[in-house]
Amino acid sequence: MTDRKFRVGIIGADTQASWAGASHVPALAAQPSLVLAGVATRREDSARAAAEAFGAERWYADPYELIRDESIDVVTVAVKVPAHHDLVMAALKAGKAVYSESPLGATLAETEAMAAASKSLHTAIGLQGRHNPAVRRAAELVASGKLGRLLSARVDATTFGYGPQTTSNYDYFNKAASGASFMTITSAHVLDVIEAVLGNITEVDARVALLWPEIEVVDTGEISAREIPDHLDLIAKSSSGTPVSVQVLAGVPAEDARFTFEIRGSEGRLTLTGNHLAGAQVGDLRLTATVAFTPPDTPIATGVGPTAADFWAGAAINVGEVYASLARDLIAGTYKTPGFEHALRNGRLVAAVERAARTGERQRDLG
Repeated sequence: MTDRKFRVGIIGADTQASWAGASHVPALAAQPSLVLAGVATRREDSARAAAEAFGAERWYADPYELIRDESIDVVTVAVKVPAHHDLVMAALKAGKAVYSESPLGATLAETEAMAAASKSLHTAIGLQGRHNPAVRRAAELVASGKLGRLLSARVDATTFGYGPQTTSNYDYFNKAASGASFMTITSAHVLDVIEAVLGNITEVDARVALLWPEIEVVDTGEISAREIPDHLDLIAKSSSGTPVSVQVLAGVPAEDARFTFEIRGSEGRLTLTGNHLAGAQVGDLRLTATVAFTPPDTPIATGVGPTAADFWAGAAINVGEVYASLARDLIAGTYKTPGFEHALRNGRLVAAVERAARTGERQRDLG
């Protein structure tokens, strides 16, 4: 064990509607081996305000200045997806450990390039749902064999996003070129939790729908075209041989939010449940089972950022588990935290799901 505190710089830690402010900042505050050393935005006024609000030692109006700062050990990239590639590649070139939000790239080619560039460095990808203590315990329970032969699994997931309305600052999620969509974010997180518990998905059949092709931009009154699906039905098989049925719904109001992951075995059942309006990757999950199991660990981080909207309560829980895993790797020189190679696996899986939906053919080449 070391007393060293690794210095983290967050790119995109704005005080205005910032995911970084709602999740990364309180997640870091709970880490004994990490410290928020700097924040960067594109403007001096917002960078100064973020440093003051979040308690960062330094602020940067140029994200590349943060990357060049030799005192920064870990660079967190929490900006819009089209900006990931250049920032991540610069941070890798500077020899930094890098934590990027998911999806890693706006395209699969970008993700492949960043994964290839990260080979000898510590990386973490923001597929934080798999790090939830209940998900980890569920995976252990499945691996233990206590459920017997796995017969089936069913997943029902929702998000409040991608419904019939949006605001102008979030409309980019509806555009294909952004790389940040219902498929690459909401569905990708759900698929990753499934793989965390049951093992890699080996084949998929899928259908998608575009339920709201035109959406209202409420703050401008304009109508915007949605270019990506907002509904997913999927049948899959995992490496354990388990058949899995999945439905992911968008535009679900907070009072109806749900995540249910049920696994049926010959000797018992387990269920993971949650109700965060933003999806399974945000907030805590609960594990129940018909067989005995050790309760999940207590989350390291449970706070909320000082400028976060109320609905982001719980956002630090799973992000805190990612940082804790990354810190253990940095201290021990290990590489156990799912990083950019894992991001590539997830990106290829989503691409296979999209291909299955487009062609109507079962996909088995899942990368």
